[in-house]
Amino acid sequence: MSTTIRITRAAPATTIQDAGRFGMLQHGISASGPMDRGAFLRCGAVLPRTGREAIEFTAAGLAFSVESGAVVAAFAGGAFTLAVNGEPRDWPAQATLRAGDEVLITPGPAGNYGYVRFDHTIDVPLVLGSRATNLVAGLGGFANRALQAGDRLTLVPPEASAAGEDGEAGVVDEGPIRFIWGLHADLFLPLVRSRFVESPFRVSPRLDRMGIRLADSAGVFAGSAALSLVSDAVVAGDLQILGDGTPIILMRDHQPTGGYPRIATVISADLDRLAQMRPGSELVFSPVTLHKARELYLEQGRPKLPGP
Repeated sequence: MSTTIRITRAAPATTIQDAGRFGMLQHGISASGPMDRGAFLRCGAVLPRTGREAIEFTAAGLAFSVESGAVVAAFAGGAFTLAVNGEPRDWPAQATLRAGDEVLITPGPAGNYGYVRFDHTIDVPLVLGSRATNLVAGLGGFANRALQAGDRLTLVPPEASAAGEDGEAGVVDEGPIRFIWGLHADLFLPLVRSRFVESPFRVSPRLDRMGIRLADSAGVFAGSAALSLVSDAVVAGDLQILGDGTPIILMRDHQPTGGYPRIATVISADLDRLAQMRPGSELVFSPVTLHKARELYLEQGRPKLPGP
């Protein structure tokens, strides 16, 4: 039996995401998928069965009502405030929702992204093998765009084989953001590379699913010569240095290629934590080996999701 929910309030860039649309970068389309993959997985882990999609909402929260049917929902990601029919609930949470129920998620003390998953599939078309929304390319999800107040989503029972997922282990909440040295690290002077790992940066207000700009108050890259390179493929986590010296970390909806030097690539195990850091948050970087990055990836159970 299907269920219908109606979005009554949606923060900017609220989208439908699944694990991602992999293998399309050669066609100019990034994988997309959840900004916080661990939270996405934890939502699925508490459900006895789960659709492969989630509603990903941003820091201002989300509200929706159940118009018909019944559904079990799971909530996770960041630290938000949740109420069902005006009654406060813990966060993260699981709740059985029925026709007439109203869900309100409001900003909490931490996090940029939260997730709602259901024991049903969100019935939107598969586009190139995925239901993930890519806001840059304008495809996937609900009508190829972000969700808005008034949108109605139909939820249908998943396939019988769609059991709940395993959650992520070994979540790291603090410490340096770890990276491996990038393809163009040697283009930067040794002193610049040393200052890069010794100096703090801050998350700027200019962040979205495409990338996170950093404030370089120490002027680590202020004196670096502007470099224009032949564009080549980039991946989520790449840290590019723009022509004016601004560091920017590419995220899930990154462009397919880039022509700026990439001094580092943030490891997959730390991308979730990075995505949840609010503007003004201070961070420092610490290098690790490729072998260590792989170990950390496996410790978090990441093979449960395809892609890097």
